[in-house]
Amino acid sequence: MPKPRQYGGFAMRIIFLGPPGVGKGTQSQKLVDTLDIPHISTGEMLREAIRAKTELGLKVASQMEGGRLAADEIVVQLVRQRLAQSDCRNGYLLDGFPRTLPQAASLDLALAVDDEAIDAVLNLTVDQEELFRRLMERAKKEDRGDDNEDTIRQRMTVYHDMTSPLIAYYEEQGVLHRIDGIGTVEEVFDRICHVLNKVE
Repeated sequence: MPKPRQYGGFAMRIIFLGPPGVGKGTQSQKLVDTLDIPHISTGEMLREAIRAKTELGLKVASQMEGGRLAADEIVVQLVRQRLAQSDCRNGYLLDGFPRTLPQAASLDLALAVDDEAIDAVLNLTVDQEELFRRLMERAKKEDRGDDNEDTIRQRMTVYHDMTSPLIAYYEEQGVLHRIDGIGTVEEVFDRICHVLNKVE
């Protein structure tokens, strides 16, 4: 299987998009292991900030009470702090960020300060019915009683509505790559590597 080349001084800055059940978690892990770059999950960062009771963490905790999402400016600030750390110099994989167009625009502005930009946005896709089948199967295996047909389809609709503007945004920039998520783990990873090897 072809692997992404060693980029030398070229840092691979990657955003991974994909709905629940598409296999994004597995592929993300394989990719960061192969490229030796950090996997940056905003969900994990938010939880860590809350646990550590940092100034940002306290703001996040108050905002997220009652199931609300953290404000864009807080999430962007957390991400910018994380990207400034030394282990991100050779690239990183962003997972769960950006979620909104304002977040995407803020990220672009922050990177532009250092004359940087996102190199590739990987959009892992699976047919809606196959995705629905996978989520139903996972719900049964993990005994998720609250994951029924209606709630799963609603989650799929919400994800589509939320990410559609991002897909169009990055497509316009010429950095979006659609990856077929059907097949074995190795087959899908092979497609990802093939795409990244063409990134200039």
